[in-house]
Amino acid sequence: MFSTDIILFPLNTEKGTACLQPQNKYLFAVHLKATAPEIKKAVEKIYHAKVSFVNVLNFKGKKRRYRSRQGKRPDWKKAIVTLKKGEHIEFG
Repeated sequence: MFSTDIILFPLNTEKGTACLQPQNKYLFAVHLKATAPEIKKAVEKIYHAKVSFVNVLNFKGKKRRYRSRQGKRPDWKKAIVTLKKGEHIEFG
Protein backbone atom coordinates (compact mmCIF):
# COMPACT_ATOMS: atom_id res chain seq x y z
CA MET A 1 0.00 0.00 0.00
CA PHE A 2 1.31 3.46 -0.92
CA SER A 3 1.75 6.22 1.67
CA THR A 4 -0.90 8.35 -0.02
CA ASP A 5 -3.37 5.44 0.19
CA ILE A 6 -2.81 5.02 3.94
CA ILE A 7 -3.30 8.66 5.02
CA LEU A 8 -6.69 9.75 3.65
CA PHE A 9 -6.82 13.29 5.07
CA PRO A 10 -5.97 15.27 8.22
CA LEU A 11 -8.85 15.79 10.64
CA ASN A 12 -9.34 19.44 11.57
CA THR A 13 -11.57 19.31 14.63
CA GLU A 14 -11.87 21.60 17.63
CA LYS A 15 -10.39 18.95 19.91
CA GLY A 16 -7.59 18.21 17.48
CA THR A 17 -6.45 21.78 17.04
CA ALA A 18 -7.05 23.27 20.49
CA CYS A 19 -6.16 20.35 22.76
CA LEU A 20 -3.81 18.03 20.90
CA GLN A 21 -1.56 20.25 18.75
CA PRO A 22 0.04 21.97 21.78
CA GLN A 23 0.94 18.42 22.91
CA ASN A 24 2.49 17.80 19.46
CA LYS A 25 -0.30 15.37 18.43
CA TYR A 26 -2.11 15.39 15.07
CA LEU A 27 -5.26 13.62 13.88
CA PHE A 28 -5.60 11.77 10.57
CA ALA A 29 -8.31 9.69 8.92
CA VAL A 30 -6.58 6.55 7.68
CA HIS A 31 -7.36 3.46 5.60
CA LEU A 32 -9.28 0.74 7.48
CA LYS A 33 -6.59 -1.90 6.96
CA ALA A 34 -3.65 0.35 7.85
CA THR A 35 -1.56 -0.63 10.88
CA ALA A 36 0.25 1.67 13.30
CA PRO A 37 3.74 1.00 11.82
CA GLU A 38 2.42 1.68 8.30
CA ILE A 39 0.82 4.94 9.47
CA LYS A 40 4.08 5.98 11.13
CA LYS A 41 6.09 5.38 7.93
CA ALA A 42 3.48 7.19 5.80
CA VAL A 43 3.44 10.31 8.00
CA GLU A 44 7.25 10.43 8.07
CA LYS A 45 7.39 10.08 4.28
CA ILE A 46 4.62 12.57 3.40
CA TYR A 47 5.20 15.28 6.03
CA HIS A 48 8.96 14.80 6.68
CA ALA A 49 8.50 14.75 10.47
CA LYS A 50 9.81 12.19 12.95
CA VAL A 51 6.99 10.26 14.65
CA SER A 52 7.25 9.17 18.28
CA PHE A 53 4.23 6.84 18.38
CA VAL A 54 0.77 6.27 16.88
CA ASN A 55 -2.57 5.54 18.56
CA VAL A 56 -5.35 4.10 16.38
CA LEU A 57 -9.13 4.20 16.95
CA ASN A 58 -11.73 2.25 14.94
CA PHE A 59 -15.22 3.68 14.47
CA LYS A 60 -18.30 1.75 13.34
CA GLY A 61 -20.56 3.54 10.87
CA LYS A 62 -23.85 4.81 12.25
CA LYS A 63 -27.15 3.33 11.09
CA ARG A 64 -29.19 5.79 9.07
CA ARG A 65 -32.69 5.68 7.67
CA TYR A 66 -34.29 7.63 4.83
CA ARG A 67 -38.02 7.02 4.54
CA SER A 68 -38.43 3.26 4.13
CA ARG A 69 -34.79 2.60 3.24
CA GLN A 70 -32.33 1.65 5.91
CA GLY A 71 -28.60 2.08 5.47
CA LYS A 72 -25.30 2.54 7.24
CA ARG A 73 -22.52 5.08 7.03
CA PRO A 74 -19.10 3.58 6.30
CA ASP A 75 -16.75 2.40 9.04
CA TRP A 76 -13.61 4.51 9.46
CA LYS A 77 -10.34 4.66 11.35
CA LYS A 78 -8.66 7.60 13.09
CA ALA A 79 -4.97 7.87 13.99
CA ILE A 80 -3.52 10.13 16.67
CA VAL A 81 0.10 10.70 15.67
CA THR A 82 2.53 12.02 18.28
CA LEU A 83 5.63 13.71 16.87
CA LYS A 84 9.03 13.87 18.52
CA LYS A 85 9.97 17.02 20.43
CA GLY A 86 10.81 19.93 18.15
CA GLU A 87 8.92 18.50 15.14
CA HIS A 88 5.73 19.97 13.69
CA ILE A 89 3.50 19.63 10.63
CA GLU A 90 2.33 22.56 8.50
CA PHE A 91 -1.02 22.07 6.77
CA GLY A 92 -1.32 24.23 3.68
